[in-house]
Amino acid sequence: MTVLEYEVDGRVARLTLNRPERGNGLTRELITELERAVERADLDPAVHVLLLAGNGTGFSADSTRS
Repeated sequence: MTVLEYEVDGRVARLTLNRPERGNGLTRELITELERAVERADLDPAVHVLLLAGNGTGFSADSTRS
């Protein structure tokens, strides 16, 4: 993954948007990585919680709209 960090600690999978220079704006690439990370967590029987976070000062912006 290039724009998303995925880590598991116990029963929690933490998904961190990692585009702080762009306000963690949602791009097609980031959305694809989010989908894959959610699928990965769903397949892991140890994971019970998904935590979504963003690096930097902004959580997220939508940059998929024209």
